[in-house]
Amino acid sequence: MKKKGLGARLKALFAGGLGSEESFEELEDLLIESDIGVQATMAITDRLRERSRSERATSRDELTDLLRDELTGMVKAGPIILDSDRLNVVLLLGVNGVGKTTTLAKLATHFRKTDQAADIVMAAGDTFRAAAVEQLTIHAERLGVRIVSQGPGADAGAVIYDAIESARTRGEQLVLADTAGRMHTKANLVAELSKIDRIVAGRAPDAAYHRLLVIDATTGQNGLRQAETFSEAVDLSGIVLAKYDSTAKGGILVPVARDLGIPASFVGTGESYDDLREFNPEVYVRELLGIE
Repeated sequence: MKKKGLGARLKALFAGGLGSEESFEELEDLLIESDIGVQATMAITDRLRERSRSERATSRDELTDLLRDELTGMVKAGPIILDSDRLNVVLLLGVNGVGKTTTLAKLATHFRKTDQAADIVMAAGDTFRAAAVEQLTIHAERLGVRIVSQGPGADAGAVIYDAIESARTRGEQLVLADTAGRMHTKANLVAELSKIDRIVAGRAPDAAYHRLLVIDATTGQNGLRQAETFSEAVDLSGIVLAKYDSTAKGGILVPVARDLGIPASFVGTGESYDDLREFNPEVYVRELLGIE
């Protein structure tokens, strides 16, 4: 039997009000199960205790509105708007398997559709996996986008540097750079990505530079740990929440914003190139809570 989503379970809980401590404990369980995290959940339930009493909110709709208000105030939007007067560089980070390479193709589609960039180059910076280069090459061919790549095991920083230099020469507007997400240790991962970050910042000091971390919506609290690790390596501009649909709990953006201060920029909702949208806090919270 399929387990009910957060929205349906909240409706059942709020139908009886939040008059008892047991009901607040059940609410805490529901929020934690939805990947909102322990600290954020405790802060939310404390506020609901206070506000439901002071505002005399007892009906299901009133309680839902309070919860929606609290969650919306915790998440942050970090829009990525390209600068038409400068070269733009978007560095995509994330562990293997989260959908980085596909997200890169979706970003190319997004920036073209919104008329922010007509001439785009992809940099195959995940040189540790031959499959990653092959996959990105297929996406580039399908989209009619130029790709800069080298052989497996090549220096990722050199690949991205070449892409930036060639984009300048050709007058291209946007470099979308992939990176590897798997190292033998956390220290190696941080060191490698920090090196790439320094190369981009050093070689393109006049560029509009964005660093996006891709998190899989189905990975739960592991997503928070990934954000902690990658934010040690680079100053993240925002999060792309990939694989976010009705089957994903998706609450991970709340603790990422509350605990780490990292905003969300995009949400990936499917497998096609068009299945990427700009992050909207109100829409995200409504979907999370199952509000029509």
